Amino acid sequence: MLVSVEISYYPLQEEFIPPILVFVSRLKTYPEMKVVSNRMSTQVFGEFSVIMKILTKEIEQAFEIPNSVFIIKIINSDQQIHLNTNE
Repeated sequence: MLVSVEISYYPLQEEFIPPILVFVSRLKTYPEMKVVSNRMSTQVFGEFSVIMKILTKEIEQAFEIPNSVFIIKIINSDQQIHLNTNE
């Protein structure tokens, strides 16, 4: 089953941008999913079981930073066609 996942990551610390950039760059190393980022969130697209394994691994690593918050929305369809390509 193909899914679309929207992720917002909030490392609750003074220097919050570097951990976000590391998290997103790590997601982009997986060729089995598409990753699209903007100023508000990151979207990933791909096979549900693959995406969930990757997110579990990467979120667990991000949780090494105390007080990390993730907001995640999962849609059971491929929503790439609705992306604004004029970024």
